[in-house]
Amino acid sequence: MITIKTDAQIERMRDSGKITKETLDFIGSQIRAGMSTKELDSLAYDFIRSCGAEPSFLGYSGYPASICASIDDMVVHGIPSDNEIIREGQIVSIDVGVIYNGWQGDAARTFCIGEVSPLKKKLVEVTEQCFFKAIENLRDGSPIGDIGFSVQSHAESNGFSVVRALTGHGIGREMHEDPSVPNYGRRGTGIRLKKGMAIAIEPMINAGTFKVDFMSDGWGVRTKDRQPSAHYENTVVITDDGVEILTL
Repeated sequence: MITIKTDAQIERMRDSGKITKETLDFIGSQIRAGMSTKELDSLAYDFIRSCGAEPSFLGYSGYPASICASIDDMVVHGIPSDNEIIREGQIVSIDVGVIYNGWQGDAARTFCIGEVSPLKKKLVEVTEQCFFKAIENLRDGSPIGDIGFSVQSHAESNGFSVVRALTGHGIGREMHEDPSVPNYGRRGTGIRLKKGMAIAIEPMINAGTFKVDFMSDGWGVRTKDRQPSAHYENTVVITDDGVEILTL
């Protein structure tokens, strides 16, 4: 069931979104070659708790960490580990969820570690651009298919592909609510967005094939051809004449 948020509820989501954004900014200031992804997870946990919030991901369906840390060909849901050491030339996507006063925020960024290849640099840039292309003309009454069309068109015009096995989602009191928000599709199709709907738009863009493998740990998702992947996500609320980004 799709829920429409009231002005008071959106105000609460602004608070959780702000903490989510600040957590990612903090991680971005700390991430470096030589540290483990588990170190990043500990930093994120401490930062979120210091804000009076809770990490949404920790314990969610049994997930064992506060962030997802996905390196190079790991599309999403990489579990932080003491044994996974970040190295120069890698790209690392960090996905963060926050609960504050009962309301959720969700966002992701992909960080370049030192000097990365031109392909990886372009992939990270295009993935972020895909998000902003997706929201350019969104407003009350827009078909949800316009989001996927915009993401897919921009990604493919740059020689990349769009993950189809995973989608964005509604968000509010729960991390994952209706509707699903695919990153591919046809313009003018799907449900109509309404003022007060909160959704997480999250392009997941691959350098090679759009096909993925699901890992035996039950969480990690890798590109089938082991080419790099990037992820960029924000929580947004639909308004009369556009969107408000809550995590930027």
